[in-house]
Amino acid sequence: MTMKSFRVLRLAALLLCYFAQVGHIAFGQSRSLGFNATDSQPDIKPESLVFRRQATRRMVFDQSQDIPLGGLAPSEIIGLDVMHPVVGSQKGQIENRLGAGKLVLSAAGEASACRWVGAMNPFASYDLSLHSFAGSGRVGIRFSDSENEDHLSASILISDGKYQSVEWEVFRDNEVIDRQGFSWPKDFSVDGPIRLRVQMLAVGVNLYLESSGQFCLIGYSDFAQHFDLRRKDLARRFEFCLHTHLDAGASAEILGLRSALTPGCGQADIRAITNQFGEPLLDEGRVWLTMTVRGRALPHPLQGVFSMNPSVFDIRFEGIIVFDMGDGLLRNELASHLFFDEPSRQWRGWTTGFSALGTTTGKEAKAILAISSDRDPRRGFSVMKASPIGVVGEHEDPHGVYDVEAKKWRLLLSERAGKYRAGIWESDHWDRGYERLAGPVEMDSTGTLIQKIGRSRFVFFGSADRKVYICSYPDLNRVGELQIHRPPWNEQTGTRIWPNIIPLPEGYPAPFIAIMMDRVNFPGMPSPNWTYGAMYLYHAHP
Repeated sequence: MTMKSFRVLRLAALLLCYFAQVGHIAFGQSRSLGFNATDSQPDIKPESLVFRRQATRRMVFDQSQDIPLGGLAPSEIIGLDVMHPVVGSQKGQIENRLGAGKLVLSAAGEASACRWVGAMNPFASYDLSLHSFAGSGRVGIRFSDSENEDHLSASILISDGKYQSVEWEVFRDNEVIDRQGFSWPKDFSVDGPIRLRVQMLAVGVNLYLESSGQFCLIGYSDFAQHFDLRRKDLARRFEFCLHTHLDAGASAEILGLRSALTPGCGQADIRAITNQFGEPLLDEGRVWLTMTVRGRALPHPLQGVFSMNPSVFDIRFEGIIVFDMGDGLLRNELASHLFFDEPSRQWRGWTTGFSALGTTTGKEAKAILAISSDRDPRRGFSVMKASPIGVVGEHEDPHGVYDVEAKKWRLLLSERAGKYRAGIWESDHWDRGYERLAGPVEMDSTGTLIQKIGRSRFVFFGSADRKVYICSYPDLNRVGELQIHRPPWNEQTGTRIWPNIIPLPEGYPAPFIAIMMDRVNFPGMPSPNWTYGAMYLYHAHP
């Protein structure tokens, strides 16, 4: 071999190694946690593991976790009317002055105006921080149709400097078609700045007040019968605005407005993001999780993405995923299992079509949907394609794996069979053609999970029976119950939690962790609601 030939071969080998490495880390220094069955792995009985509680927390609109979308920051404005112009119809003259980190609005005579803040995302939360208000009037957040005078608005009403109420209004075709007033909560501090938070949920809204460390739900409403903001064409027209109405001599000091994706008032339905074999992904030293971001009832939650360094408890909110079925709507489905399909280099998975419950124009059936995206959907605001897999029934909580030995896709569901009961389906294709393999079981089931413990896969699910059951895979014969020291419930709370067990490689404090949730709802929500819960970290050792 000549020296030139050797150099060519060496260069080719280096390029081959490089491209192989690039292909392996295409989504960011990622690798699956390897749990392939080998003779070197111990044979562990999952019922022998004791999961001991390590830590807990609940994110309630934790601003340190917010993912910013837009806002109005008085200290950052040069050219108010250029950056944040007045839009829509106005009455009288409102004077605007910037100073000391505030936007001061005042009027000699009665006046009203609407000032553009940013775009409107129907799945985001919106804050107005009010430093003070002198006189009488109202100030609030308005979502305005840029093509006409239609709008939805949430306003704080003030009389002679005293806070009176919060009002929600829907204005369409030149008339108010819905107006709801919510009295100012008793014993709510008004000594410092007031924050009005509007949690938009595409088909509904929650209204909160915050001041001096106090935080409360003050009101809520549904509006899909008037404006279904899941409609892409409609949502694109709406804008996020500051609306002010001042009586003669009144003034308001605004600290700012902001819009953000948030972790909501509770987190639940926690599941690890995996590869196609069900092995959790470890990317940038973090495990990645899907969790439901809570809103109010079943049409209102969102699919959130979170991450955590599994050696500690530093859970971080990473983004929101919505789903497009090709019908002109962006849908807020949830209870998803997301996986990275290594052969296709595509993000895929399954979700539960809860958004069907928010449709008012016709009856839709909740269904299990196959989801996919060429773009990594774990960060920011992401849209995944979705379509029904063809399994008839109002089933929930899909979790799937590709079983190499069977050469089949196996999908575990909480099947609607009177109560919810675990069942396994299989197919030659990940997104269609499923037929029953096993189940449904007799026990009440939720948070259905296929996980490898040692050499073998097992099935786990929570239950109303105050137990987490363990069954064999794939035939669903009962094996036992998961031992949980200090479980995430007590005698007064629900027990239908998701097990979410994650094995870890060597070098971590525990070879098995679990991130579970409780079922404690947010106070003040109308019944029935699904606004739980807090997150709980557990460790287990063989």
